[in-house]
Amino acid sequence: MQNEQMRLQAWVESGQVAIPQLFFKHYKNLSLTDEEALLLLQLHSFIEQGVDFPSHTDLAQRMNVKEQQIMFCLQGLLQKGLIQIEQKTNQDHILYEKINLFPLWMRLLDCEQNTQQQIEVSQEQMEEGQLFQMFEQELGRLLSPIEIETISMWIDQDGHTPDLIRQALKEAVLSDKVSLKYMDRILFEWKKKNITTTKAALRHAKEYREHTIKTPTRIDEDVQPVVKKAPFYNWLEERE
Repeated sequence: MQNEQMRLQAWVESGQVAIPQLFFKHYKNLSLTDEEALLLLQLHSFIEQGVDFPSHTDLAQRMNVKEQQIMFCLQGLLQKGLIQIEQKTNQDHILYEKINLFPLWMRLLDCEQNTQQQIEVSQEQMEEGQLFQMFEQELGRLLSPIEIETISMWIDQDGHTPDLIRQALKEAVLSDKVSLKYMDRILFEWKKKNITTTKAALRHAKEYREHTIKTPTRIDEDVQPVVKKAPFYNWLEERE
């Protein structure tokens, strides 16, 4: 973890990452005032220009505020853990101080990661809601609490994707056996055969139907050949 932090810090300090975009997007989530936000951007600007510890006077002139207010804001940023003041030694062995914005970058990345996770959770919830609606449309009624729990268990415990569950529902509709028991058997067989995608499920069903089609071995001249339709997979009667 420490190595990753050092790599990130070197990446940021080399000017290879555009921080302001993430900053403007998330600085409100860090409980920053607009004045503190502007001060951080000014510090970032000075550091990019090679000034590691700009004076209060220089910062105040850029921001058109009093030096006392600059000191107050810097103290607030230190208390919030968004900046660090480090002591360094130069080539002449002279001690100097440097403002480090690395804690700010880490907090911004955390905010971005949390935002992405929230988006993913929202998408998952939306997909599950659409899945429940699809079941209710095919069943022609509202789902019972037990049925909702069963479908949720397919996702949370068995690890089936909503797309695969939708395909199991389609398979049940084609077989004219729309019941959760029947679909549970379909999903069980797919999991046993390591079928995890709708493409694999469709290929498996196609192979089964092609295998079960029987063609006549002899055709009478006066009798038209009978073409048998491919039977649907009866998952409840599947044998090892």
